[in-house]
Amino acid sequence: MTFLGHLEELRWRLVRSAAVILIFAIVIWSFQEWIMDHFFLSMNKKDFITFRLMCDYFGICIEEIPIKMQSMTMGGQFSYALMMSFMGGVVVSFPFIFHQIWSFVKPGLKLNEINATKGIVFYVSLLFFIGIIFGYFVVAPLSVQFFGSYQISKQIENNFTISSYMSTVISTIFYSGLLFLLPVASYLLTRIGIITPAFLRKFRKHSIVAVLILAAIITPPDVISQIIVSIPIFILYEIGILVSARAAKKMADASIL
Repeated sequence: MTFLGHLEELRWRLVRSAAVILIFAIVIWSFQEWIMDHFFLSMNKKDFITFRLMCDYFGICIEEIPIKMQSMTMGGQFSYALMMSFMGGVVVSFPFIFHQIWSFVKPGLKLNEINATKGIVFYVSLLFFIGIIFGYFVVAPLSVQFFGSYQISKQIENNFTISSYMSTVISTIFYSGLLFLLPVASYLLTRIGIITPAFLRKFRKHSIVAVLILAAIITPPDVISQIIVSIPIFILYEIGILVSARAAKKMADASIL
């Protein structure tokens, strides 16, 4: 294909992806009140499933989180209804979007590279959704609980704007989904020769510090929340080392043949 042919191919794949996102966004928009009440605002209730499990199994029980919600701008609620619908459309249609991207890249790969990446759409989508679930049930509710309950003075009540609340919840959930793609990133970077298993093992101690810093950024500043979030990231890093080692072995075997 010519350069313009590649651009045309990319354009149509982006158009198809945008169309699927739009369809799911419209569906989410149709149920916006139910989704807002049961998926997002439910995080500030003590009977949210995460808080109930923490109370039942770890003895960490919380009272009702003392926060109120408000919209401070004329189009505040409308804007975040659009944002919720769009981001929800992106999340739900992620497998299709990645499939379109991969289908555009795949023809430029060699046969052995294609064989080495069989099932990549499934694995990437699976890891992304696991990360989304982790963000929704762990990271986001812990953030809401900490910041919602924290008061520098009893005379000051937490009266959050919808923009502040939704930005925190949606960003932590979405970034958690991307964070769980670490093993895939390790595999691809190994395949193109940027990193090696030895490199990942060498900097394992450094990664511990980096993970703790990352956990401190995306979670509330309390030790329990940081530990809960750090453990899966450590596991993902170790899985990334195993995946990188497997990719390096396949490359070595292929070069011998």
